[in-house]
Amino acid sequence: MMKTKFLGVVFFLTVLISNAQVPANAEDVSPLLIGETLPDGSLLDVNGATVLLQELIAEKPTVLVFYRGGWCPYCNRQLSSLASAEAEILELGYQIVAVSPDNYMQLKPTKEEALVNYKVFSDPGAKLIQDVGIGFLTPEKAKPYIEKKTEQEATNILPVPTVFVVDKSGKIMFQYINIDYKQRLSDTVLLAVLTDLN
Repeated sequence: MMKTKFLGVVFFLTVLISNAQVPANAEDVSPLLIGETLPDGSLLDVNGATVLLQELIAEKPTVLVFYRGGWCPYCNRQLSSLASAEAEILELGYQIVAVSPDNYMQLKPTKEEALVNYKVFSDPGAKLIQDVGIGFLTPEKAKPYIEKKTEQEATNILPVPTVFVVDKSGKIMFQYINIDYKQRLSDTVLLAVLTDLN
């Protein structure tokens, strides 16, 4: 009994300490910069299988999109818009990879709603999101909305919506980060960036 209590306290303190390192507000994030290299990340695909980020991006230069979740209408619009531009993005030699802190079971419904063919992944515990410096604590007032939409417990960490363009080694060549989650990078600008980077 005493050991169980001790382990519970250790777990609670670990969560407390790790959350203390995560900014409380979106405007306080410290993202990786252009020229820096992405850390490796362990993601889950739509079937719950583990996929390594470095293996994904080693295939070809990547438009790496971090979105808040399938419950977010602005994210779904962005994912749909990217789906519309996917043929041109592929033609320029890039792939699209989208990542959110959603449970992997939410990925299939998101793909279906946004009519997405490209790869969408779950970042369990928002570990990669934290490692690239774009994670912040989920506002308490947002959690009931997220839980109602997903019918699951809300993640403790959300990403500031971000688009990185990275080469096959994971080096960041372009980034778009906006703390106003309603503002997303347009396909026109993204395609111009990709054309310029070629």
